[in-house]
Amino acid sequence: MPEITLLIGKEFPTKVIPLIREATKSIDIIVFDWRWYPDQIGSTIQQFNHEIIKAARKNRQVRAIINSKKIAEPLTQNKIKAKVHDSKQLLHTKLMIIDGRLAILGSHNYTMNAFTINHEISAIIQNEEIVKRLKSYFENLWQ
Repeated sequence: MPEITLLIGKEFPTKVIPLIREATKSIDIIVFDWRWYPDQIGSTIQQFNHEIIKAARKNRQVRAIINSKKIAEPLTQNKIKAKVHDSKQLLHTKLMIIDGRLAILGSHNYTMNAFTINHEISAIIQNEEIVKRLKSYFENLWQ
């Protein structure tokens, strides 16, 4: 895979779900908006959500920094460590770091609209120095 791979629109779940499946150690997430659609089991967003849960159940450390207490409940019920960002500063980041080796960064929230109809663009980054810096960003917010 090249150092940077673009994910335009609907490409996000089809490219990111396999990366989640391949995680061996950890998945760290910061996301502005993450939604659960229990009545939409076959949707790409729910496939994505279930892959995150599967990773946690396979004893991958999955941590998420989120804005909503509402999404914290299904995450914590599924072995995912979730922290609700509590600050006057808006948490608008959309970042996922897998095994400390690659990062997915861009405009995609984890919502049905972001995965299917919005104009969104994100990138998979496999540059060691950039990923280290993003990991540091995550750890600073996690504390």
